[in-house]
Amino acid sequence: MDRDFLKSILETMSEGLMVVNKDGNILFFNKAAEKITGFKMEEVLGKPCTILNTSTCVTNISGEKQKNCKLFDIGCVTNKKCQISSKDGRNIHLLKNAVVLKDNNGNVVGAVEAMTDITSIYFKEMEVEKLKSELKQEYGFMGMIGNSAPMQLLFELIRNASQSDASVIIYGESGTGKELVAHAIHKLSRRSKNPFIKVNCAALNEYLLESELFGHVKGAFTGAIKDRIGRFEAANKGSIFLDEIGDMPHSVQIKILRVIQEKEIEKVGDNKIIPIDTRFITATNKDITQLIQTGQFREDLFYRLNVIPIKVPPLRDRKGDIPLLFSHYLEKVNVINNKNIKRISPAAMEAIEAYHWPGNVRQIINTVEYSTMTSRDDTIDILDLPEYIFLKPNQFHENIKDFRNREQLIATLSRFNWNRTLSAKHLGISRVTLWKLMKEFKILEKGAA
Repeated sequence: MDRDFLKSILETMSEGLMVVNKDGNILFFNKAAEKITGFKMEEVLGKPCTILNTSTCVTNISGEKQKNCKLFDIGCVTNKKCQISSKDGRNIHLLKNAVVLKDNNGNVVGAVEAMTDITSIYFKEMEVEKLKSELKQEYGFMGMIGNSAPMQLLFELIRNASQSDASVIIYGESGTGKELVAHAIHKLSRRSKNPFIKVNCAALNEYLLESELFGHVKGAFTGAIKDRIGRFEAANKGSIFLDEIGDMPHSVQIKILRVIQEKEIEKVGDNKIIPIDTRFITATNKDITQLIQTGQFREDLFYRLNVIPIKVPPLRDRKGDIPLLFSHYLEKVNVINNKNIKRISPAAMEAIEAYHWPGNVRQIINTVEYSTMTSRDDTIDILDLPEYIFLKPNQFHENIKDFRNREQLIATLSRFNWNRTLSAKHLGISRVTLWKLMKEFKILEKGAA
């Protein structure tokens, strides 16, 4: 192949290409390499490749002289992420592939290296990882978002509770963030550097829950093949968070009462006393006083746990936070799912604010994820929202009754330019139900009257 033709091919490559001799001195540097590094070919020709200050290059050094690059020992480098310094001192992130060159006799004569600039991808990955972490922990005040009066009151209660070692019980519906509240109390307390141990009391049966909390010794029951530390012992000097205490078996309640009173435990199958220093934080979505009346929860345990009661407000009681929450999670989900949704239409926001959100903040996150997947452009519109957003409690049957009038149904269809999806969502019924009503009233096409 003609030498000039080959050079022209190498110069048109989008990847940077560098050729060095067996001493590591640069013999060739294409235009893409110049663009990536900021160095002109004439500035680097004949100079050692260490001029690029590559983070992953390992060289054998003797005094001040470079003897040889490790590439010549290992033979090749494949898809290696590294960092170099550009001419103007910037850090450039590269994906590097390199291989040694040999003559016809098998002697090493140099090496060729291809470099791809992945700086923008690198920072995108860093941003995604950061946002993933933020989504897991959420954010705002110690993991909670909201500037409404109920949330400001909650934040103040959390600050106050963190200054005490007294037991805390957190009340709230599912999805309101009770675990976030518990974790915030621990993180702001003097115990913050010690363990925060979580136990879901509804997830385990009576025997497993007791073993989980107190631990057991080998042979205590079938399957106990070795000693096991319980959650109380693991939480020593820290905090233990008992979630869904309303579902705790009565027999376990008695033993927890003793732990609170005596500040000591015994493992299952053992009579050795183990002293513990653990703060109790509990949570429930049930009415404990009603459980006490029916004998499902011990009154004496309740008074031990209910020293500092904290109620987490449901989303319907802080509707002013809904646009903030939706926009916040939209920004985060955008990055993670590689979407570019920039706005929410007024009609969609109106529907979002009008909805009663029985699943609270957890349901907001689910709705954002659904809407970003169904949106076809950079705006979340009313059609992109899940159907449950348009159904209020008992609304289905109310609408069927209210819209038995043919003229009313035609008026609704006309309002939405005979768009059946929008009309059905406005009425709080499914498209199938709307179609059945239209068929019943013989309204089968636009303009029928």
